[in-house]
Amino acid sequence: MDRRAFVTGSIALLAAPLTVEAQRTTGWARIGVLSASRCPGPDSPFLQGLRELGYIEGQTIVIECRAAEGQYERLPALAAELVQMKVDVLFAATHPDADAAKNATQSIPIVMVVTGDPVAHGLVASLARPGGNVTGLHYYATELSAKRLGLLKDTVPGLAQVAVLAHPATAHLTLPDTEAAARTLGLRLQILRVSNPNEFEHAFSAMNTQRAGGLLVLPDVMFSMQARRLVELASHNRLPSIYAFGFFARAGGLMAYGADTSALARRAATYVAKILKGSKPADLPVEQPTKFELVINLKTAKALGLTIPPSLLLRADQVIE
Repeated sequence: MDRRAFVTGSIALLAAPLTVEAQRTTGWARIGVLSASRCPGPDSPFLQGLRELGYIEGQTIVIECRAAEGQYERLPALAAELVQMKVDVLFAATHPDADAAKNATQSIPIVMVVTGDPVAHGLVASLARPGGNVTGLHYYATELSAKRLGLLKDTVPGLAQVAVLAHPATAHLTLPDTEAAARTLGLRLQILRVSNPNEFEHAFSAMNTQRAGGLLVLPDVMFSMQARRLVELASHNRLPSIYAFGFFARAGGLMAYGADTSALARRAATYVAKILKGSKPADLPVEQPTKFELVINLKTAKALGLTIPPSLLLRADQVIE
């Protein structure tokens, strides 16, 4: 999955919206999309999933999208706009999206796809019975951080210190587990909180100063939007890096391990369909992914002078040569 596939997999999109008058006369369901990133094109896995279920934009449904372009502070106002439009269901494709959507409405059903623990962070009462107006999917797993750090340690001989790139707005979702995993693996972490792309150069300079032996990029929309630049900076600074999404490795990063976000977005479409048919979010259990992918870029490994252990290559879902 390339960068565009991730963005379209984690957020939904739209073609040109119909006029308000046309929406009123058609009686079509109106799906609101709240995106921390951007509204991509009609090849979104989410929209593809809806089409397969008979919900076709401009024929049976209307899509209303509001995108924050990586500026999390805009999400509350954008969520309020969608609520004022009285959409029938809201699709929130990141944890900040879901938080903003829930704060904006307690009545409109919300379908989420989030990285953080939705129970611990108050989005739902439990995974089995969400209990409110929010349901959907989450790919939070405490073992993911341990696996990513373990993969990096297995690949980089003598690895002792790992730089961790985190966004201040989302670090709390995965950083505690990352720190716990590092302690178990005997690794030191250099935590670098970066809130905008202008801070990347300074962050990588700090990694060099502290002589980090590897880099872990935590999942975040802004980092995903800047994937190619992050990969180039890691390459320029000769830092073996691991990421949460496969498109980073396909763009030239060393490795990536995480959930298949396209599959999650398609599955989210089934939740929207169920709600439009009358199901209540409170009664729809929150699902977790069953498919994770390990992507390894051998070309990058060679450039870094690294030999990927054969055992890792056998486990990889995709090896880029």
